[in-house]
Amino acid sequence: MTDRLQELSEAGVSIWLDDLSRERLETGNLSDLVNEDSVVGVTTNPSIFAAALSDGERYDEQVRELAAGGADVDEAIFVITTTDVRNACDVLRPVYDATNGVDGRVSIEVAPGLAFDTEGTSASAQELWKTVDRPNLFIKIPGTPEGWPAITETIGRGIDVNVTLIFGLEQYRNVMEAYVAGLEKAQEAGLDLSDIHSVASFFVSRVDTEIDKRLEESGADKSLFGRAGIANARLAYKAYEEFFSGPRWEKLAAAGANKQRPLWASTGVKNPDYKDTMYVVDLVVPNTVNTMPEKTLEAVKDHGDVEGDQVTTNYDDAEATMGSLAEAGIDYDDVIRVLIQEGVDKFVASWDELVGSVQEQLDKAGRE
Repeated sequence: MTDRLQELSEAGVSIWLDDLSRERLETGNLSDLVNEDSVVGVTTNPSIFAAALSDGERYDEQVRELAAGGADVDEAIFVITTTDVRNACDVLRPVYDATNGVDGRVSIEVAPGLAFDTEGTSASAQELWKTVDRPNLFIKIPGTPEGWPAITETIGRGIDVNVTLIFGLEQYRNVMEAYVAGLEKAQEAGLDLSDIHSVASFFVSRVDTEIDKRLEESGADKSLFGRAGIANARLAYKAYEEFFSGPRWEKLAAAGANKQRPLWASTGVKNPDYKDTMYVVDLVVPNTVNTMPEKTLEAVKDHGDVEGDQVTTNYDDAEATMGSLAEAGIDYDDVIRVLIQEGVDKFVASWDELVGSVQEQLDKAGRE
């Protein structure tokens, strides 16, 4: 293992790769990352699958089989993506066993078009869970208001969930509430709470992108640029510490319940002026996950300075930063509203791209 990535892992941060492709699986690249670079999980989304399918010929044979069987584009996407995720689960299974189910996880997302459809999300989560049929799967459910009851329903059935597209603190509290309500439902159903795991994916870099844009437009002090994302995430961890304490949680913990770990998502730096490891090294704190694109993983491996807990020691600074942003005219609630809608729209656009790519390949296979 490389020293910096191992140090990050030893500091309590689970390193997950924000990428998956059949090429990674078939060449052994994913196995190498697990064995050599402390990678203990994988996340996927429609953008990742769209990129994987458009690059290379490793899907051709399966596409031809699907076309010959008369599969439509939705069926084809479902089969292709669940195949990759199932195989990735098998690669990560030893990690899952070694960590008692905490890591060794692979996430797959319900279709983005269901982000505002509670019943559709719940049904899709159950179908994905049944089809992949691996205990180390996470079903990604958007942290929208419509997603909250779907989270409760899914957790209540003993299905593990990665809640995605979380940007705001109040939104995050509602996500944690949905998880705990799901645990209570599972307990009532007689399920073993120790078997249920969840992470909450709190997005970081996109917060800076949106707030920096607004600061630029207002001519605000340059010292405020690039500080919102990390401050917001640090306050999310404070909310996590507060939420998973007290009598209600202690009762569930006594029954074996696991805390819903914060996962730092969108940790690739989008502004080239910023340190390319900032959303990793500045958010080091125990019992968290950081899911990184490979470029960020390589940057941390090469020059990421891991200096222990950078979160709980900086709550006051985070509060001060958010206060300064409010004084500069930043409407936090509006920022979060815009980011949630934009996040859903981006995933829908990526899904449409995926649909187009698979349909084109099905049509081509049908002509051969």
